Amino acid sequence: MQMRSPSAAKSLYRKIWPHRNQIRNSVIKPCDVFINHRGIDTKRTISGLLYDDLSRLGLNPFLDSKNLQAGDRLFDKINKAIADCKVGVAVFSPTYCDSYFCLHELAMFMETKKKVIPIFYDVKPSQLHVKDNGSCPVNDLERFKYALEEAKHTVGLTFNTDYGNWSEFLTTATHVILKILTELDGEAISKTRKYIS
Repeated sequence: MQMRSPSAAKSLYRKIWPHRNQIRNSVIKPCDVFINHRGIDTKRTISGLLYDDLSRLGLNPFLDSKNLQAGDRLFDKINKAIADCKVGVAVFSPTYCDSYFCLHELAMFMETKKKVIPIFYDVKPSQLHVKDNGSCPVNDLERFKYALEEAKHTVGLTFNTDYGNWSEFLTTATHVILKILTELDGEAISKTRKYIS
């Protein structure tokens, strides 16, 4: 094992020290928006673009490929992010229902009573079904079916890659998310004022 020299350690410390508050805040601050998606379908397109757009506006969105780090316990980190988030965005895509993780996250949204914005990306709500491949526990299947039905009956946004305008869609989606966050913040302030009075 190679030991670092004291001067190398001091140099590393000097580089990290000015950023300590940024590091601490990024670890502690809960996310504003949790983006639930099927990576293979949407990570490099709609989900990634939405994450970048929300980040540029100063929000703290959660996208697994951006927020999870090596060594993180997957379910612990995801469950906490969902429990702490203000809004859930469920990006439904052609293979969304093939993913246990997507359905688990969606069920968590519903169980924690989060405001959910469905985005139907190259798929219609009627095409979404929970599939029983025999490896999923019955309790989970029931949770997933309930959550999916709730989401399918929630007004959402649609996007078709064959004729959709990316820029226009991202502007619309971001506007909807900001409007809901503003409403939720207003409700929280109103509740606080009632409690104080």
